[in-house]
Amino acid sequence: MHYMVLFVLDNPDRCTNILDVWETVGVTGITILESTGLGRMRESNIRDDLPLMPSLMNLLRTREEHHRTLFTVVEDEAMVDKLIEATQSVVGPLEQPNTGILFVMPVSRVIGMSKLPHSPDE
Repeated sequence: MHYMVLFVLDNPDRCTNILDVWETVGVTGITILESTGLGRMRESNIRDDLPLMPSLMNLLRTREEHHRTLFTVVEDEAMVDKLIEATQSVVGPLEQPNTGILFVMPVSRVIGMSKLPHSPDE
């Protein structure tokens, strides 16, 4: 069975490190989204009521806080376990605050997922 691993990374500065360790354990495709949670939105006073033509000064006054949401589909639970371990090697135990949230969902079908082609030397 395939699984989707979705990780909401609290500190976007660690995104490259997460991508590197996920690739190291064998993930061949990762999608990255910029995201913001409700808590961060409230803490940062992110405005959703900006005028159609905001002034540059208004835009510069607003500092938005973002997360990175990474997801991938893997073939088995062994790979899920490797991803969890690799992720925690970068951000620390996910039970700790300000690390992120990782969850796994079973995927009943995968269409269009393929492995990277092997080089002629392999």
